[in-house]
Amino acid sequence: MTETLTLRLTIADPVPGLHYWRQDAKNAPHDIRLSTEAPLTFDMPVDLRPDGQLGGTFVRREGKDRRFVYIAIGGTMPGLPVVSRRAKIDVHDIPADLLKPGAVIGATLPGRARDGTPACATVRPLTPWQVVG
Repeated sequence: MTETLTLRLTIADPVPGLHYWRQDAKNAPHDIRLSTEAPLTFDMPVDLRPDGQLGGTFVRREGKDRRFVYIAIGGTMPGLPVVSRRAKIDVHDIPADLLKPGAVIGATLPGRARDGTPACATVRPLTPWQVVG
């Protein structure tokens, strides 16, 4: 039987004026939001499979073990062409003792790259994964 839990992803410092959203495994947008200077938080429901792997609508896979989710970013920034990026957040390395049915597990992510544009590609959490609810 498959159980569910929630991943709570908080983007600490999003680039203001861009759209951020959860992207499902079919590339469809969910919960599109226009960013300000304030942190953005997205909840992603995921399945906890009997083998301990995460799956579901938002979880993607690479190879046998790697699992990740995407936060997509789009819009325009002054002086740049249209921004179209994705932050890839690994979830296969969440400690197994946190993966409990019904749990809410959170991490804080950087919102900006060193050059001030949105963080993209593989984005490492600023904080360890922890139970937040």
